[in-house]
Amino acid sequence: MRVFLELPPTLHRASTGSLPALRLAPWHGAAILLIILATPLYGYAAGGPAPSSALAVLVRWTPLLLRGFGLNILISFMSMAIGTLLGAGLGIALISERIALRATAWSITQFFRNAPWLILLFFMMYLLPYSLHLGGLTLALPDWLKAVIGLALPVMANIAEILRGAVQSIPPSQWEAAESLGFTRSQQLWLIIIPQGFRRMIPPWMNLYAILTTSTTLASIVGVNEVVTLAGQVLGAEGGGPDLLAPLYGYVLLLFFIYTYPISWATRWLERRNAS
Repeated sequence: MRVFLELPPTLHRASTGSLPALRLAPWHGAAILLIILATPLYGYAAGGPAPSSALAVLVRWTPLLLRGFGLNILISFMSMAIGTLLGAGLGIALISERIALRATAWSITQFFRNAPWLILLFFMMYLLPYSLHLGGLTLALPDWLKAVIGLALPVMANIAEILRGAVQSIPPSQWEAAESLGFTRSQQLWLIIIPQGFRRMIPPWMNLYAILTTSTTLASIVGVNEVVTLAGQVLGAEGGGPDLLAPLYGYVLLLFFIYTYPISWATRWLERRNAS
């Protein structure tokens, strides 16, 4: 049986720590689109090819760029899923009554929250083997899968902080009321506290996912063939002229904007709803 105690009128938001909120507005997309359209005109004025050539290049290479962008989305999904599962366990350890467990969880959380994401990616690339041998099976570890693991580690630490913040935002009276009803510590946590804190976790969780999605471009530095890597290859194949540089990378920016803006909008909507 689940018991939900009445919430106070004032809700406290769960904190994501040092991660900034990703605030996107429609004018960001309009600015990116303007760059895409305006830069070929500059190249043409400087004596470059006709403005339509940049658009033709984008149209020709869009299937390849979308395939690379799909890999970015796949990396973000898998990193978020793994990081959420690990972070939930780490967050529970952060609020444990056992001092040793809580201290260990705090150390792990602080280390991965403050470690540069790119450095973690490099560690995963060079420390993990190219394949794993389990019995008679050989499992390959491609670069993109190593990137998933590298990005899941900071996600894990931030999810743990989100859970801890949500649980600690519940007024102490809720714990006291549950204890007076004879609930054990575990029952208080799983039947009363976490269900109340769950809706407070959703906005920062969504914001973290949006930040993670844009951060998947870091995988290009370690050799993963995602959209930024492919954009560089397209630029090289087309001669790398300045009239194509901004439109091509502006196009990549536009892809990320189209994907992350609905997430940003939904996050703000949920925050306003929870605050009302």
